[in-house]
Amino acid sequence: MLRRLTDAARKNDDRPDPRPFRPGAGEGVRIGDIVLRNRVVTSSSLLGYGVANSPLVPYGMSPVSMFVPLSEFGAVTTRTLTVEPREGHFTTQDRWPLREVPGLLRRYGTVLRRTDAGFVNAFGWCNVGIDAYLRDYYPRTRDQWTIISLGGFSAAEFVTLIDRVNAAVPAGDIAAIELNVSCHNVNFDFSTILQDVLDEAVPRSSHPVLLKLSPDYDYLRNAAQAVRAGVAGLTAINTVKALRLDPRTGRPLLANRFGGLSGRAVKPIGLRVVAELRDAGITLPIVATGGIRTADDCREYFWAGADAVSLGSAVWLASYPGYALAPLRGLAVRRLLRTVGGHDPRRFPSALSHDGGRNGMIGAPRH
Repeated sequence: MLRRLTDAARKNDDRPDPRPFRPGAGEGVRIGDIVLRNRVVTSSSLLGYGVANSPLVPYGMSPVSMFVPLSEFGAVTTRTLTVEPREGHFTTQDRWPLREVPGLLRRYGTVLRRTDAGFVNAFGWCNVGIDAYLRDYYPRTRDQWTIISLGGFSAAEFVTLIDRVNAAVPAGDIAAIELNVSCHNVNFDFSTILQDVLDEAVPRSSHPVLLKLSPDYDYLRNAAQAVRAGVAGLTAINTVKALRLDPRTGRPLLANRFGGLSGRAVKPIGLRVVAELRDAGITLPIVATGGIRTADDCREYFWAGADAVSLGSAVWLASYPGYALAPLRGLAVRRLLRTVGGHDPRRFPSALSHDGGRNGMIGAPRH
């Protein structure tokens, strides 16, 4: 299906294509209906929109990204985009004069805090809006393979978002759309709209759709809903709802009080969720994320049943002094890409079990 859509898009688009990679051309890897350059992608938000407006300081992107060619990832996932620009608990601004940087850093401290073996964040979907992204950022990332993350508070908003992506991006020109219907930082109960989003938005998409699961919701039920709706794959997991307090005053450290815990601390939770999805008979492709930093972390997720892995805060975030080591961290990421990117998880028995070999499995891949 994806290949037919891609061929149709080529016929309708006579623009020269600057990207060396095209799906269906014998390159990359296929997980179900999703084509990636390789099995290592990036998680939403940490690399902004895949490109920075500042040539020297990549505001909105991890400094580590300056030392890693993003075009070498299986796909780069954007910051979650909404219909209208949204300040969230932070800002949409990504150009900052030097005199304003101290104020930026103070504001940053209200939405991101280190904790034991991880980070707690509450950015609250701050983004420039889907139209500005498609106009000002997406054309500058054509050398990358992209997963566009979308967020909204109703099925109608998700329909609008998907329609705008369909209109601007020909079928086959991105890896997938990711529906973020599980974020804790926007103070909304997504369980009230999930079924409507799946019923109304997913069928409209010209691109494969990933559903992002939270370990704090009924992810087994949500995954089964995704199967019935024709979702192409799952992202597991979103951040875990968490809280940090100032030990001197008892006040929340984050502007939103609660935030999302990510990093090394959530890796065992991510592994559990992936394994439980497979144990429950879910056979949809899974992009696993949560605490991944090394090739051994990737191997564990493949053993648990993942088809691809996503690098998040464990790789891209550090203390301010720690960013001095960004070049070395960049080398480590490039080494991981070489080691894991072309890995075939079918070598692992637990990953093989969801590849269509067991009768009665939910969501068997379409061939």
